[in-house]
Amino acid sequence: MIKNSLESSMWQMKVKYKQMKALLIIDMQKGSFTPATPRFDSGNVIDRINQLAEKFRQIKRPVIYIQHDGTSAGEFIKGTHDWEVLDALQKCTSDIFINKYANDCFYNSELKSTLDKLGVSELYITGCATDFCVEATIQSALTKEYNITVISNAHTTGDRPHLKAKKIIEHYNWIWQNMLPTKGQVSVKTMEEVLIQ
Repeated sequence: MIKNSLESSMWQMKVKYKQMKALLIIDMQKGSFTPATPRFDSGNVIDRINQLAEKFRQIKRPVIYIQHDGTSAGEFIKGTHDWEVLDALQKCTSDIFINKYANDCFYNSELKSTLDKLGVSELYITGCATDFCVEATIQSALTKEYNITVISNAHTTGDRPHLKAKKIIEHYNWIWQNMLPTKGQVSVKTMEEVLIQ
């Protein structure tokens, strides 16, 4: 009887662990959103991220802001204006802030250990830039066997010399939607689809 009760309790903990979700908001920093570095549809992307963050807070799931710390390269220096999260993003005392040091948010950062402590196995990914830090983090998260939902209309980038930002976003949403699954899965959904789940 005790064994069955213990096994049941452990099974419930495992189920809870598997269902723990977190929202990642990547590099939505002042230094990336300037007149010299315009981002596609940034006002609407910010609004969608705010709505998602509020939903996650309501259901008691972590909201994690990732901030690039480029101190070693002399840019996005921690504590400076460029490093700060955009004022238009609504932040809460329960939110978690983690510095990153490369395109991949996991590289040499506290992200993985923080997710492990929280029991997170499913990531909802938003932020900037689609073709750099968002893409690198998705690929890294897959090798770590996270389930991933990319919010198709809540990540952004800028125009590149050979391709407009709108097409880059469309391209990566298609790639992520059509990737072969690993132990972790990738799905691509709009903010509106996530909010009605």
